[in-house]
Amino acid sequence: MGPGKNIHKYFLNVDSDWYKNRLSRMMLLVLVAFGILLGRLFYLQVIRGEYYFNLSKNNCIRIQRVNSSRGLIFDRNGKLLVENRPSFDLNIIPYDAKPMHQTLERLSALVPEFADDIAEKCQDTRFGYGYRPMLLKKDIGRDALGVISAHRFELPGVVIETNAVRNYIYDGLSAHLIGYLGEINAEEVESGQYRRKESGDFIGRYGVEKAYDTDLSGIPGGRIVQVNANGQIVEVLDTVEPEPGHNIFLTLDYDLQAKTQALLKDQAGAVVALDPFSGEILAMVSSPAFNQNSFVNGITSDQWQSLVSDPDRPMMNKVLQGEYPPASTYKIVTAIAALEEGVIDENTTFYCPGSYEYGNRVYRCWKEGGHGRLHVVDALTRSCDVFFYHAGKKLGVDRLAWYAKNCGLGSATGIGLDRESPGLIPTAAWKKKCTGVSWQGGENLSIAIGQGYNLVTPLQMAVLYGAVANGGTLFRPRILKSIQTVEGKIVKTNGREIVGRLPVSRHNLDLVRKGLWGVVHNSHGTARSYVYDNAIDISGKTGTAQVVSRKTEKEGKKRKDGLSYDSHAWFVGYAPTDHPQIAVCVLVEHGLHGSSAAGPIAKEMIVSYLKGMIDRTPATVEQ
Repeated sequence: MGPGKNIHKYFLNVDSDWYKNRLSRMMLLVLVAFGILLGRLFYLQVIRGEYYFNLSKNNCIRIQRVNSSRGLIFDRNGKLLVENRPSFDLNIIPYDAKPMHQTLERLSALVPEFADDIAEKCQDTRFGYGYRPMLLKKDIGRDALGVISAHRFELPGVVIETNAVRNYIYDGLSAHLIGYLGEINAEEVESGQYRRKESGDFIGRYGVEKAYDTDLSGIPGGRIVQVNANGQIVEVLDTVEPEPGHNIFLTLDYDLQAKTQALLKDQAGAVVALDPFSGEILAMVSSPAFNQNSFVNGITSDQWQSLVSDPDRPMMNKVLQGEYPPASTYKIVTAIAALEEGVIDENTTFYCPGSYEYGNRVYRCWKEGGHGRLHVVDALTRSCDVFFYHAGKKLGVDRLAWYAKNCGLGSATGIGLDRESPGLIPTAAWKKKCTGVSWQGGENLSIAIGQGYNLVTPLQMAVLYGAVANGGTLFRPRILKSIQTVEGKIVKTNGREIVGRLPVSRHNLDLVRKGLWGVVHNSHGTARSYVYDNAIDISGKTGTAQVVSRKTEKEGKKRKDGLSYDSHAWFVGYAPTDHPQIAVCVLVEHGLHGSSAAGPIAKEMIVSYLKGMIDRTPATVEQ
């Protein structure tokens, strides 16, 4: 074989090895690529398979919350006071609403009246992403519902939910007692206090709605739904029904409540009526009132500011939050203390010339010519200030304070509603601590007739006079009669609760009761002309609480806030005298005279209630 053939064979071997090596490298690269691909598939389908399965499933299967229906509120006779009505709520599911800004712009163009609400909601830090519906606007109304439904395919992620919202049937009638709802805030959601509440839910903010929020709220349910690409429900796959809230039955008598509201009309003040033998509240009106239904979907900051800045204080429940000098209605406490301490007895008399000199000051009686010589029964009947100046001087502040506090004054009654005021019963130590000034002897005279530092709430006075009416037992006032399920099963009843007894003997209490009877029936009684009724035996006491000195009051000056310096008018009483069924306290702010301003309201309430009881049939909803 020649040298040429050997060279050719050599080059053939070289080419064959080069192709083999290159093919091996290519095969190795292919195997590595397939290995990476298989590894990635294993990771996605085996290791992370469940995660991605659920993620893909969420594109068509959703779990949605179903709100529970809030419990209803009835009066003592089963009359419906608060119900629920359907509300169409505008929501958006951020994940489905892509691109978000275009969906929101289109939505704002279709319903421009909601544009500001939508923009405000979108600025909320809680407004983000995901499958959870975000509330844009509650209770949009049927017109807006029709527009949005007609363009639903142009609004991916936009959904309408039907929920129940509060409807206060007799709006404003029992506003301060029943209260209202407000949207829960972020801090409250995170606090854990409201375990079943979420952003957009409403909770009780005031009155009964707040006090019994847990009972009224119920338990939300849920449902599994199938949705299309726009997030709209195609089919409901499964449902867990919500549990509705319990119904509340109040001790309130609707007829008496409506009558009381009408009697008070546009006057600022507070009125409360209760059953003397149980403490059940029959009527509770604070005036002026506010529109409860305006709170259903939230009020603007301007509306809220208007309410809280009103000098007549429409957002205050004056029955249990208003603190006023009790004036002459307090004289029964001075009488009880003086009788029990032996400072006076039923035969003790003091002469009233129309004034009383103490130190270098003259303390005047309300009757300029004076009342002449009186004993305690006549002094109560005619409301003689001078008689009680004598009694107050002999008693002193601390002995009088002990009796006042044991009559239920100076502390909250415990009715169970929010922000109840305690009032104030002064002592010598209290004044020294608060003002740094010692108690002065002349101040005993002022507090003895219910002026000075004395402050009480209308509810406290109603409880006190209720105890006088029933023979001396102090009952805790209560507004709840029972809590029931929607099927009518009683979950809870609220029985009467004795909290104490008046610190007075039966004999001395009878003397006080004779004086209160004389107020209405005696020809010299301060309420004879305005409260006496020939068919119903009424007892009670008038009071005129000075806001400023008599001189300033007579000048008729006005305060900077536009309110008057005129005295507040009181009447507190009960009927029938021998078998009491109702105790009433009426306070008319700046009404001047208790007899003429407060007395007629109390009389009409008593007459209306007692005559109505004759025709009233037992309730069928609650026995």
